[in-house]
Amino acid sequence: MKTNNLILYREPGHKELLEEMAALMEGSRVPDPYRIAGALVEFSASHGFKGNLWHSFLAYILATNENAFSTACEIRGKVKGTINSLARHDFEIFKEWFDYDLERLDEETGCPVFGLLKDYESTGTHSKIFNRRIRDNIQSLSVALAEAESPETWLDIVTEFYRHFGVGKFGLHKAFRVEREQEKTHIVPIKNIEHVYLDDLVGYELQKQKLIENTEAFVEGREANNCLLFGDSGTGKSSSIKAILHKYYDQGLRMIEIYKHQFQDLSAVIGQIKNRNYKFIIYMDDLSFEEFEIEYKYLKAIIEGGLEVKPGNVLIYATSNRRHLIREKFSDKEEVREDMHRSDTVQEKLSLVARFGVTIYYGRPEPKEFQTIVKTLAERNGICMPEKELLAEANKWELSHGGISGRTATQFITYLMGKRK
Repeated sequence: MKTNNLILYREPGHKELLEEMAALMEGSRVPDPYRIAGALVEFSASHGFKGNLWHSFLAYILATNENAFSTACEIRGKVKGTINSLARHDFEIFKEWFDYDLERLDEETGCPVFGLLKDYESTGTHSKIFNRRIRDNIQSLSVALAEAESPETWLDIVTEFYRHFGVGKFGLHKAFRVEREQEKTHIVPIKNIEHVYLDDLVGYELQKQKLIENTEAFVEGREANNCLLFGDSGTGKSSSIKAILHKYYDQGLRMIEIYKHQFQDLSAVIGQIKNRNYKFIIYMDDLSFEEFEIEYKYLKAIIEGGLEVKPGNVLIYATSNRRHLIREKFSDKEEVREDMHRSDTVQEKLSLVARFGVTIYYGRPEPKEFQTIVKTLAERNGICMPEKELLAEANKWELSHGGISGRTATQFITYLMGKRK
């Protein structure tokens, strides 16, 4: 079986389906070709593919398989050495599969459905696995490979794909979360993420600019700091960080969301990403610690203080409603002797914030700023209401919904949109 002759791509995703299709093409007797055709359709439907489903499936395998060749090309583009000959060997096999006419399977298997999969029209539903941009990149790869005349051309096309888009989950996805299974730490793609842009956040221009400057330095390979966004709730701290991901994704920025109960997994997470050709922001939302919680010690060691140096492609961005992250009591500040300025307890707690080189304050907007946010959001969403009436209703809303904030303004506009028929 040709799949056994693969070298670099020997362990692809969806290996069983690949082996079954390869067996059909080699003339092997397969118990249920209808089931195989159905599996290919289900795979394609879940990923949003159309056109030649067999080509899209093979392109998906190439785009997602992390091996010595693909990860090297992701970092350096075209590489030198024997590994190119090994990749060319595998591409010869893939090209044979690409060149196979699916209509032949209709005759050879007695299952007259494979020909329909050469020009499949999708149902128009969205991919359940990844977004339209990723799907289109893989489909474009499949078209380019189908038109390529030689394995040498394949080598150039696939190498350029890896250099430009990357490979595997980090190449195809923007954001990730951390899961632990059987004592192993896994970085799992977040397939449906909220699309937020910096222009969506009205006001806070100085705060956004400070965040942009630090992030641009990071993605461009210059020195950059860990960043803490703190201040009142509902002021756009989390939205700013999400928007930063969308703004710089095309420049290789990726984001991993982690919660404080997972801080013991931070070393394992960093170990999995430190040698990849991406810039990773480890994102901690609504970060704060009670007095009895000690997870902050893991964070302190990772940021600065452990023996292992934090990789240059990793930064930590956090949001918090607390300036100092850890709850303080008046008793912490009591002087033990007259010649002591602060207790050791205070110094230990403040040392965590000191490890964030950039701190950005998001304060609750003033009444006039709140009105500006309301008017801007109303205009963006096509709400036609006299300004005086709009602001009067907004003031009533904020009095009973948590006070003045950008979040309150957004919820008010959502309420008005919901009343439209």
